[in-house]
Amino acid sequence: MSIWFGNPTVEELSQYRANTVIDVLDIEFSQIGEDYLELTMPVSQKTLQTAGILHGGVSVVLAETACSVGAMMTVDRQRQYVVGQEINANHIRPGIPGDVITARATPVSRGRRSQVWDIRLHNQDGKLVCISRCTMAVLDHAD
Repeated sequence: MSIWFGNPTVEELSQYRANTVIDVLDIEFSQIGEDYLELTMPVSQKTLQTAGILHGGVSVVLAETACSVGAMMTVDRQRQYVVGQEINANHIRPGIPGDVITARATPVSRGRRSQVWDIRLHNQDGKLVCISRCTMAVLDHAD
């Protein structure tokens, strides 16, 4: 059974890229499953840190984008919105130039007022790059 409010599509989600960090980092929405959202991002010069590997902060941007958009798509956006409260990340192996990183966000808990998401980042060979957990607050729009 789908967790999504309505029937979101990759094309619909792609509208959120324009003029944001999502666009700057070449993050793409790639797949919507019954209970997960996937995004991809190439490791390029603009995503590297000084040692020539994927910057850990960029991994966190990818993870937070996945969980933020995922959480947003589970609520009635006419009545509610979501904001990040906390995120952590464990960097397992480096992403290197030429890699394509896929982030898969899956909810661990979807409560009335908060959601917790698990985000796994893998490279194109399926090797784990980063594990992240993000907590989102679910808030009502002010009247």
